[in-house]
Amino acid sequence: MAEPSTLSSPAPRTEAPGEVPAATAAGRSGIGRFGIGDALRALELDTRLVGMIGALAVIWIGFDVLTGGAFLTPRNLWNLSVQAASVGVMATGMVLVIVTRNIDLSVGSILGFTGMVVGVLQARLLPELWGFDHPLTWAAAVAAGIAVGGVVGALQGAIVAYLGVSSFIVTLGGLLVWRGAAWWVTTGQTVAPMDGLFKRLGGGFEGAIGAGPSWLVGAAAIVLAVAALLLTRRRRAGFGFPVRPWWAEAAVILLVAAAIVGSVLVVNAYPLPLPVVRRMVEAQGLSTDGPLPPIAHGFAIPVLIALAVGVAVTFLASRTRFGRYVFAIGGNPEAAELSGINTRRVLVMVFGLMGALCGLSACIATARLNAATNANGTLDELYVIAAAIIGGTSLAGGVGTIHGAMLGALVMQSLQSGMVLLGVDAPMQNIVVGVVLVAAVYIDTLYRKGVK
Repeated sequence: MAEPSTLSSPAPRTEAPGEVPAATAAGRSGIGRFGIGDALRALELDTRLVGMIGALAVIWIGFDVLTGGAFLTPRNLWNLSVQAASVGVMATGMVLVIVTRNIDLSVGSILGFTGMVVGVLQARLLPELWGFDHPLTWAAAVAAGIAVGGVVGALQGAIVAYLGVSSFIVTLGGLLVWRGAAWWVTTGQTVAPMDGLFKRLGGGFEGAIGAGPSWLVGAAAIVLAVAALLLTRRRRAGFGFPVRPWWAEAAVILLVAAAIVGSVLVVNAYPLPLPVVRRMVEAQGLSTDGPLPPIAHGFAIPVLIALAVGVAVTFLASRTRFGRYVFAIGGNPEAAELSGINTRRVLVMVFGLMGALCGLSACIATARLNAATNANGTLDELYVIAAAIIGGTSLAGGVGTIHGAMLGALVMQSLQSGMVLLGVDAPMQNIVVGVVLVAAVYIDTLYRKGVK
């Protein structure tokens, strides 16, 4: 059965000047004599997302050439994904903050403060309660980090919403306050080591799930992605909105499946170090005299956490009343308030969510370092805001995507990782990041003006 066209209805034979007859034929057949532009319109791909993927490809290929092939290796890409996880988690919350026409400059300091609280809790307080390496220590530490971060974020949101203080000023003050509070928790001392189970949240060979489970995760991701695409198609058709032709729907599904399978292949191509494999073989009572079997890392736990957060926040922003309120406030705050939305409560909830995500990121960062330090999260606010803006979130409010922000976090981390491989010093890295941030804002300005 022919699929309804996503293009305009067939025009009479006397067409307007500049109108392409091939588009009319395409509307009848679903494919017809499509050009590249027609095909892209039928696929309904986000042009900004395609541009970001293209920019990421250029960055990866460029650094791979400059580093002599050291960038596009399974090892570097695996480490890159782990390093981007913490910023990616916070970037999802920053999207909602910026969409409401606000900003949060304190996310790095909140991460540092909650990280110190989490470190002290599991290294000093909880062992006195139930001893070291208790199976519930990691869960209690994570819950405490999320709760503390949520309370801090909600407090700042309440000041913004109910006292009318600019979010720039409130969170700028929070940047100083919570960084100082992180120092006062232990008077600047580093807290280490972390709980054994908690360390898995930071990645490493202990925090990887292996090849088999990675394929299961990949298969589940493909099934969920296909189900989401088909459900969206059904909902659009049910409301009478135009839908993609079936060939375009199949092409999108194949692209998504290929990306997921490619990711699984990359993480499974990175083997565990031989000493680790030897210990694992010896633990099973097997001989280590012969050649050792290769054992893959698979997906890192912090990467899976970041992806799960991305899916959850995407659902929250696009499928719930709260998400609709957030974008309504960003689009027109006055109209949103006049329509009956409790804008103050929504703002408190947005900042509270941002703080809770900072607490979760603090757990990831602390576990990765296996220590809670006073400097943890320094300058993370720059990377998080840059990731959100590069991902298409407009500082004017009302526009932003979660997947774009997470891709922006990957872009930022790719720049940093590539410069580290090239031996670029830290000051120059900060210069590059600052230039990229300004360029991203400029591109957003041009995009909003309709300049292509």
